[in-house]
Amino acid sequence: MRKCLLFVVAVSLTLSCQAIDPEKYARAPAIQRLPIADIGRLDLRVFGIEDKTEDLGVERYFVSLKTRPLVFQRFILMRPRNPVASVILFAGGAGTLGLKESRGALIMNEYQCNFLIRTRSDFADHGFMVAAVDAPSDRQYGMHDGFRNSGDHLEDIEAVISFLKNEAKVPIWLIGTSRGTESAAYIATEAKEAINGLVLTSSMTVPNRRGRTVTSLSLGRITVPTFIVSHENDACELTPHFGAKQIARRLTNAPKVEVKYFSGGYAPASGPCDAMSGHGFYGIEKEVVAYIAGFIKANSQ
Repeated sequence: MRKCLLFVVAVSLTLSCQAIDPEKYARAPAIQRLPIADIGRLDLRVFGIEDKTEDLGVERYFVSLKTRPLVFQRFILMRPRNPVASVILFAGGAGTLGLKESRGALIMNEYQCNFLIRTRSDFADHGFMVAAVDAPSDRQYGMHDGFRNSGDHLEDIEAVISFLKNEAKVPIWLIGTSRGTESAAYIATEAKEAINGLVLTSSMTVPNRRGRTVTSLSLGRITVPTFIVSHENDACELTPHFGAKQIARRLTNAPKVEVKYFSGGYAPASGPCDAMSGHGFYGIEKEVVAYIAGFIKANSQ
C-alpha cells in the first residue's frame, strides 16, 4: 500500500540508510523492550475511525531486536493479559513505519494509516498479541526491489517469531496487506520457525517493478490454514479482487483455504491504492478485523 499522501502532517520519515556505529551496536542489548504510553499518530477520528490507545489489560512496548550484523528489527508489541494467538502485521508499500521511542512515547510516520497498522488495537481487542513490524534498520528507505522475498527479510522475521514464542505459547499467524502480502506469503513458504496460519488482504497479484506478486511465489509450500480477504471495490490496479481466487487455486497443500469478499464502507478519501479507500477497507475496518479474528480462532492449533 502506498503512503497516505493526501494528509498534510508534520512527520519524520527516514529515506536514507544511515550506517550504524559498530561500537554503539555492540553496546546495544540483544533485545530492547521499552514500555510506551501512547503512539505519536494521526488523529484518525477525523476520518470516522476509532483508534483505542488505552485498552484495559493491553500492554504496549517498543521492541528492538538485533538480527543480522549491525541491523535492528523494530516493532510495536501489544500484549493482552491472556493472548489467544499472536499476529505479525506487515504494512504495504515500502513498509517503513519509522518507529522511534522517545521518553515513553512511540513516534511513527504516515504509514500509521495503513489498514493493518491503524487497526492494531482492534486485533488486540480480540485477544491477540500484536507485533506490527517496521522495515529493518538497513532498509529504512524501503523494502522494495526484492527485499520482501530475501533471506535477510526471512532472518529478521524469524527473530520476531522466536521472540513471540518466548512471550506466549500460543499460535502465530502472519497477516499482510497490499505489498505486505508479499512478505507474509514469502515467510510462510520459507520459515523454519513454525507458524500456524496466514492471512492475506488486498493481495498483490499484478506485477510491477517494486516486487513480486503473491501468485509468483511457491504457494504450494504453504501448509497452514490461509484466509484471503478482498474488497469488491478495490480499484487498485495491482490488487484486483479476482486475484484472491487466483491465489486460492495455488494453495494446493494448505489444509484450509477461504476467500472472503467485503463490500461497503465510506467513499474513498485517498487514491485507489492508498489506505482510505476500498483497498484499505475504509469504513468497514472493525467488520473485517472481526472476521479475520474469527477465522484465526477457528483454525488455530
